[in-house]
Amino acid sequence: MGFFDKLFGGLGKTRQNIDLEELFQDYAPDSEDFYENLEEMLVLADAGIPTAERVDYLMRRKTWEDRYRKGEEAREGLIRILTGLLNVGDTALKLETRPSVILMVGVNGVGKTTTIGKLAHQLTEQGKKVLLCAGDTFRAAAAEQLGIWAERAGAEFVRHEEGSDPAAVVYDSICAAKARGADVILIDTAGRLHNKQNLMNELAKIRRIIDRELPDADVETLMVLDATTGQNGLIQAKQFLETAGLSGIVLTKLDGTAKGGIVFAIANECNLPVKYVGVGEGIDDLIPFDGKSFVEALFKS
Repeated sequence: MGFFDKLFGGLGKTRQNIDLEELFQDYAPDSEDFYENLEEMLVLADAGIPTAERVDYLMRRKTWEDRYRKGEEAREGLIRILTGLLNVGDTALKLETRPSVILMVGVNGVGKTTTIGKLAHQLTEQGKKVLLCAGDTFRAAAAEQLGIWAERAGAEFVRHEEGSDPAAVVYDSICAAKARGADVILIDTAGRLHNKQNLMNELAKIRRIIDRELPDADVETLMVLDATTGQNGLIQAKQFLETAGLSGIVLTKLDGTAKGGIVFAIANECNLPVKYVGVGEGIDDLIPFDGKSFVEALFKS
């Protein structure tokens, strides 16, 4: 199955919840019903009120500037607006140094460890030597789960005993990566709740060690969000953005929700690019995000 087909399938529930194609069937440029329905559909898809209002404003302006008269013209205009909304940064990972670092953060239950395993598989398939760091020393069996993924992906693996200092595991992983010539260090972290200040402090400590030991390395700090949580996930992203200096979002479980519009809220309210989306349980079901394809998949019937 190709990239677009996977994305199209993953957005099935969101498309069932909103019908953007129907929106343009009786289009009239001066119809308030059209704009009210547009906002309602975006809110139903969990894009959020601020984003829905922004799209409404941009659509009204483009309608006036480009003199839309037909539904097809307006449809293409909305596709350009929504695609532009997602253009908030590079969606590709920057991993040019050796080693580079990917620091994965997020609360428990979002699929963080599984995402690390799938990403490790992709990177090894690209010919990179990957080392997984079991930095989540708080959750029982977290290291064991990550170890299984390391073996499955053909990656190196560093762990300490449960309850160990996560920063110490990160330090040892960096040393191991240097010694073994690893291209990428993928660091798992504890499922940090945004109201747990001590855990947030631990994350800051980990980042200080990375900056000290690898001052010139490319570092991607990715937050894994569960798409099914919708606006709650947006709140989490805002909290982590303040503390962790996020460079992007990985949105999991997109295939299990009608809240795919959260992608637009993340871009609009956090100014963060979505870099990957999870559209299934398979090892190949973590796909690089492309804004244009995402919007086209929302419209395609």
